[in-house]
Amino acid sequence: MRQQGKAALAARDVADDLATDVDEGAGPVRGERGLGWGLAGGGLVGLLAAAVLLIERIKLAEDSAYVPTCSINPVLSCGSVMDTPQAALLGFPNPIIGVAAFPVVLATGMVLLAGGRLARWYWLGLQAGVTAALALVAWLAFQSIYRIGALCPYCMVVWAVVIPLFWYVTLRNASAGVLGRKAAGSRALAVARDWHALLLLVPFLLLLALIGERFWSYWSTLL
Repeated sequence: MRQQGKAALAARDVADDLATDVDEGAGPVRGERGLGWGLAGGGLVGLLAAAVLLIERIKLAEDSAYVPTCSINPVLSCGSVMDTPQAALLGFPNPIIGVAAFPVVLATGMVLLAGGRLARWYWLGLQAGVTAALALVAWLAFQSIYRIGALCPYCMVVWAVVIPLFWYVTLRNASAGVLGRKAAGSRALAVARDWHALLLLVPFLLLLALIGERFWSYWSTLL
């Protein structure tokens, strides 16, 4: 009887530990492998886009007559964007931020694909990172469309990567309890999970509509 009691206590302790892990966001979440592929792929694409953009920026700094490969027409023109203060928000070229940050995203995806588990503090840090990235992308998109009046194709690749990264990291963290038990059990989260792909289309459609409206005078000449 005494041994059975000890076994029951041990089993309860294990169950409590597992429950604590899930509440802290360290436990596995449904679709975590899919998130791993998304983070790895998004991190790789974002890193490549940021690296190429940084190389183009360096070449332009070395030769003011250099025409970046992403300067295609008056609207799709990296060169027009690179010469603005918005392209160096923190005093250095913005692509450096991407070159430093996207490897973290890529490594996180690889850890998940390998079956690794990450602590709650790590997920909170990643959440802060993707949230800051989304805010920066939104600001740069506004500046490009309405202030600079030109679009950088490589920059838009980064935009296209950051939006789903933010969306799915947030869904994962909310589901795992990283953002609190109230968020994990909310009706809004259930709806967001059920309609995640459709809701993800909204910011992309909004961006396309804004770009189409802002530069319609040029697009119309191509029709």
